[in-house]
Amino acid sequence: MTKVAVSKWGNSSAIRLPKAVLDALNVKAGEEINLSVVGSVVTLTANRSPKIPSLEWIVAEMKRLGPENEPETVDWGPDVGSERFYDHE
Repeated sequence: MTKVAVSKWGNSSAIRLPKAVLDALNVKAGEEINLSVVGSVVTLTANRSPKIPSLEWIVAEMKRLGPENEPETVDWGPDVGSERFYDHE
């Protein structure tokens, strides 16, 4: 357990989080964290929203893992309507 002092900050109060706490939460100064209070227990958790991988990241990861991880090409048959795509003119 680490003891920290409650300090005045404008019309509010604040506590400083020691580096060890920030390291344990894997957060840096300026990042948001979640704070919850149940009775007299305060809990801090990292505010980690899942990242949606970009197409560039997916392709780079596929190349990094090797050709055996490349998805197979699927032949959907000939173009039949407005879905036709022209990649060159």
